[in-house]
Formats: sequence, C-alpha cells, structure tokens
Amino acid sequence: MNSVAANETFGIVVHGGAGVMQNLSNEKQNQIKSKIKESINAGYQILENGGSSIDAVEAAVVVLEDSSLFNAGKGSVYTSDEKQEMDASIMFGKDRSIGAVASVSNIKNPIKLARKVADQTEHVLLVGEGAKSFARSVNQEIVPDEYFFSEENLKRVRKIKQSAAVEKISMNKIGTVGAVAIDINGNLAAATSTGGMTNKMPGRVGDSPIPGSGSWAQNNVCAVSSTGHGEYFIKYQVAKEVCNRIQFLNADIETAAKEIIDELNEIGGAGGVIAIDFNGKIAMPFNTPGMIRGNKTNKTDLEIKIY
Repeated sequence: MNSVAANETFGIVVHGGAGVMQNLSNEKQNQIKSKIKESINAGYQILENGGSSIDAVEAAVVVLEDSSLFNAGKGSVYTSDEKQEMDASIMFGKDRSIGAVASVSNIKNPIKLARKVADQTEHVLLVGEGAKSFARSVNQEIVPDEYFFSEENLKRVRKIKQSAAVEKISMNKIGTVGAVAIDINGNLAAATSTGGMTNKMPGRVGDSPIPGSGSWAQNNVCAVSSTGHGEYFIKYQVAKEVCNRIQFLNADIETAAKEIIDELNEIGGAGGVIAIDFNGKIAMPFNTPGMIRGNKTNKTDLEIKIY
C-alpha cells in the first residue's frame, strides 16, 4: 500500500435494502450484519490490493446475491405469477461503461451478468429471455427454480394475493442490495441488484437496472446505489440527481443525498441511497424505519447499521 498517498482515500459502502424492519429478531439482525461485513470485506480486499472499484462493487454484491437474507439473487421475492424476475446494473465512472439486466429468471448472479453486458456487448440493457440466452453464451451460471425457493416469500405473496386490500404490492422488510466504491486511482463505481417487489406484475421493472435511477457512477463527482419504491426513483432519477447536485450546485454529498430522499418522502416515495464522492466522503440517508448499510475506507473503521 506504499502507492497510496496520505491524502488519498479508497473505500466501499454497501446496502441490503431499506424498508419496514422494526420486528427483526436479534438473531436475524446478527445474521444480516455478519453477511454485510462479509460483503464489505470482499470488496475492500480488492481495493486494498490496488484493484478497481468496479471489481470491488461486483464482488460485494455477489456475496449478498448468494444469501437468502436479502431480496436479490437467491433471496429474490415472488411475482404475482410466483416466479422470480430479477434486475441488476453496474456502472464504472472512469468511462461511464454500464451493464444492466432486467426481468431475468434462473440467473444465479444477475450482477455478474450485468457486468458481462458492460464488458462483452455494445449494449447497456438486456432483458428476459434475450438476457438468459446471452448468459448461456458467456457461461454465466443458470440455476433451477428450486434454488430460489423460500417458504416465507411464497407465503407472503399468496397472502397478498388473497387480501382484499387495495395495496397489492408489498414493500419488503429486506430489500434491494447495492454497493458503491472508490479505488486508489480515484475511479468510482456503483452496482445494484434486486428481486423487485412482492406480487409485482410479471415484466415489471424497477429502478435497479435503470442507469441514473438505481445506479450511477461519475468520476470526479460521486457514485450512488438506490433502494426503495422503484417507480419514484425512476421518475426522479435519484442516483444521478445526487451527483447533479454535487456537480452543478456545489452541494456536499450528505446534503445532496439527504435532500433528494427528503423530497421523495414528501410525495410518498420510500427508500434510501448510499453514496460516495470523489474524496471518499460517504452519505447513507433513508426515510424508512431502517436501511441495512455498512462501510469501510482506509481512513475509517468498519461500520454496520440497520436502524
């Protein structure tokens, strides 16, 4: 690490979703915190060894996709058809390369597939069966429906479908996952992955795979990953908006991130963001009862919180 000057900062921030989390048992909280720590360490190790921020955020998100604790990858919730349709995106601030996938099924790690879209195609976003065909062509792991089975998630979607309530889509207690990072070269990156909303219409796509909404990374400005009610985050281009306020209004990252989340709150948009700027400063605002989040830089110790 001799190549890192005293005034340089590298680090990573991750989230495991924002939502209604008042009733998490101590055991579940400890499981979540342990997995968030594993995710942070996976990404931080890459940064500490001089690796790129895009490799770091991908590695961090893979850890969370492989856990059933979160609504992404293995833990993805069910659509109204009782299937999983997953979305993910990844972006590198150095050249604004972006890869994204939407409404994909049976893909073990959607974030890996999104990275392949960025690296091996001329496109930004692939969806559905086309994305799955591409996954086969680049040897991304495809798993059977049973891999995603969750009795808890299945009961939840069936309960909602049987309910007479007007609100037929559930904001899940544990949600979308994501990571943002800055490396020793000052390159910023962001990654976001989700199973979407319980009981969503088949084919519904949220903010996670939409550049500027779910993920945004722009060198010399900031990197952002969003979590929450995707329709609002798309309408307000939340991830890009944080960076815009830094770039054009000279706002600091905490102010930029908090103000947009406060504005969403005024119109009923629930959620939060994680963000890191070009100096390695971090913001993690949310307007829900909790947001699973953690961070570590070469200047700050590991920090993990749920509430």
